[in-house]
Amino acid sequence: RKLAGEARLGYQCRHYDANDARFTIDYEWKHCVDMKVGETYEVHWPHSAAGSCGTVNQYQTPFYDGVFCNLDMDTLVTLGAQDIANNVGVQAQVFTIVNDETYYYPDLMRGMVVDGAMGSDIAYYTGSTTGTSRDNTICSQYSPITWQVDRKCHMVSASSFDKMCADMKAQRDDMSDDLYAHGSRVLVA
Repeated sequence: RKLAGEARLGYQCRHYDANDARFTIDYEWKHCVDMKVGETYEVHWPHSAAGSCGTVNQYQTPFYDGVFCNLDMDTLVTLGAQDIANNVGVQAQVFTIVNDETYYYPDLMRGMVVDGAMGSDIAYYTGSTTGTSRDNTICSQYSPITWQVDRKCHMVSASSFDKMCADMKAQRDDMSDDLYAHGSRVLVA
């Protein structure tokens, strides 16, 4: 199994079974770009007391625009690390995409799925933002960030992800840069 495109592959959930059609039958993607059934993807939901949470401007690309959009530049440049940690956070959940509507969740756009085992075992920690331009030497200038990460890996239908991408397309801001998988950081042991 190879991740689509040039994105750096991260850890993979252990759900994949090459003998199970849920993981191997392709899905006809209408909104997401270069996604693959059977692969693992991590979704981030940034939120901020300094942003426009709960408004039509909450979801933006890059996400920094959304989490800091209530601040003018003069205020933004005065923020210290603790100001950011107290006001900016990210929820994260990891999914294996399956071609099975039993795992359909209709609103991945709005935040972490909390349903049964999903969203029930959360790790809380302070860290940096992610991405291939960050590593264990170069952290984001927007750190520390408070993370709330579901410790479990869950299965989700391809149609759930495709609907999330359709919802991104419907936002006021252009979110087309979030319709495809981004690479993982370099993994450390």
